[in-house]
Parts: sequence; C-alpha cells; structure tokens
Amino acid sequence: MLYMGAMMGLALTMVGMVWLSRLDLHTPYLTQVAFPMVLIGAGQGLAPAPLTSSGVDGVAAADAGAASGLVHTVHQIGSALSLSILTAMAASVSTGHGAADIAARSGAALTGSVVLLALALALGATLTLIVPARTRPHERSL
Repeated sequence: MLYMGAMMGLALTMVGMVWLSRLDLHTPYLTQVAFPMVLIGAGQGLAPAPLTSSGVDGVAAADAGAASGLVHTVHQIGSALSLSILTAMAASVSTGHGAADIAARSGAALTGSVVLLALALALGATLTLIVPARTRPHERSL
C-alpha cells in the first residue's frame, strides 16, 4: 500500500515531464509550462512521504534513525547522479542557434527525466507485484 502513493506520484510527475518536454522556442507559458508544472508539483508532493515510510517500515525503533538517514542519503546520491546524467544529455545537444539551442537542450534533459521516471515506475511496479507484502502482527489472523 505504501508503494501505491509513491507510484501515483511518479506517474503524475512523469505525465507532467512528458508534457513539459515538448517545449520549443514558441511554447506558450500557461498551457505548455504552467499546467505541466502543476502536475509535476502534485506528483512530487505525493511521492517522497510513501518512499521514506517504506524505507523505514519494519525497522526496529532503535534503528529507525539510521534507516531514515540511509533513505535520505540514497535520495541525495540518486538526485546527484540523475542530475549529472541529465546535464550530460543536455550538453550533447546543439542546434547552433542561441535561443533554439537552450530550448533543445532543455527538451533533451526533460526527455531524459521522463526515461528515468519510467524506469523508477517500472521498478516500483516490479517491487509491488513480485515482492510479497509483509504481514504485521496486528494483521495476522488468529
């Protein structure tokens, strides 16, 4: 159940990124930038809490702080790694024209983020479907 909120957040973020990645030099702000950013914001609001909760779920109370620290460390490392990949993708695109170059590079980075989000969503779906849910003591039938 924890994964469902995170997967919903990732899906909303991915839809917003797909929409936003279609920018070009003449993209209207309201329909092609503001609306996708609302979807991205909603998705980012839904995803972190369930992911953090699932990272510390089932951990002994004495180890909860260490588990939380590990979850946040992995989050930071993943963010830095993703940013470096997307920056490299953006740097590899060039049109030779100033403003068009910026739009093309931004589009490439946003398209790369869609791919990374799709991979995260596929991993989440795999974990949800393949890894069996743990039964908590209060959920066990007597």
